[in-house]
Amino acid sequence: MGMGAFLGVGQGSDQPPKFIHMTYKPTKKATKKIAIIGKGITFDSGGYDIKPPSSMLNMKDDMAGSAAVLAIMSALPKLAPNIEVHGIIAACENMLNGSSYKPGDILTAKNGKTIEVDNTDAEGRLTLADALCYAEELNVDEIIDIATLTGACSVALGHYAAGIMGNNDELICAIQAAAEKSGEAYWKLPIWEAHSESLKSEVADMKNTGSRMGGASIAGAFLKNFVSKTKWAHLDIAGTAFLDSPYKGFIKGSTGMAVRTLLEFLTK
Repeated sequence: MGMGAFLGVGQGSDQPPKFIHMTYKPTKKATKKIAIIGKGITFDSGGYDIKPPSSMLNMKDDMAGSAAVLAIMSALPKLAPNIEVHGIIAACENMLNGSSYKPGDILTAKNGKTIEVDNTDAEGRLTLADALCYAEELNVDEIIDIATLTGACSVALGHYAAGIMGNNDELICAIQAAAEKSGEAYWKLPIWEAHSESLKSEVADMKNTGSRMGGASIAGAFLKNFVSKTKWAHLDIAGTAFLDSPYKGFIKGSTGMAVRTLLEFLTK
């Protein structure tokens, strides 16, 4: 299917990648068609840009976005919204062996854009790139992705809120309004043209990482290359998906961040 970015990330694992597509269709004619994508890195070692042990300890939670998608899709038949929903997960491990992708490799995404691998620990955005291309080919009205994407978002917002950004303010505001009702919090971050500057590559269309300054928005700028026309929102839940201690309505450990908000959004 031409998913060179997704396959590049997963090629170092003994576990083959799995691309998952679930569909919920209402009994009546749907008023809208939405795709929800979850980052599904089932374990993230960092690849050849390996993480320090303390940062790797909870990397089983790097599939929190895909777990949220599974939870949402399982609830929809009971809630029965009049919306067609596609749940999409590009699942794989980011591991090391002799066939792992390496810094300096060039990957070709599903839409034909080439990506220079600047850091193998910026793997989630590579899997999401191909998933976004796939979702757009479904001719949906809106795309929402959920991802434990950047440490930069955790530094900026802590565990108090997730970051939200995208290409459509109306969609972003609607998700934020749903979050207020659900007890979650999303803080809007910008994606400016300047955020793309540090992604420039001399050998490919872009690099997969840029400056550490504004890292969450730079990751959003990277993802924007893979959504050409559809309304899109990106939820960076890195700081909120897994907690060391309870906070408000969230328990210690995995929080299910985005499940409450998006179920409220889909059924409003």
